Amino acid sequence: MVMIKKRDGRKEPFVPEKIIVSAIKSGAPPDFARSIAQDIERSTKDGATTQEVKAKVLSLLKSKNPEWERNWMVYDTAVKKRVN
Repeated sequence: MVMIKKRDGRKEPFVPEKIIVSAIKSGAPPDFARSIAQDIERSTKDGATTQEVKAKVLSLLKSKNPEWERNWMVYDTAVKKRVN
């Protein structure tokens, strides 16, 4: 099981469903969201940071539709109060 290092230093198991839900909320179709999650799951190594995973997801969203990437970043800034 791949463990992801959170912003606060905690580690938790990689959960592909988090990527799927966030990608769909950004506007991506469910099939593409699942594809992103599978790609990230295959390529992510144990101990990767949430920032590294996020960068990969945003890159994949942008490659398909730049608006999806913008939607994700707007949500992160407005709702989660994160600086992108």
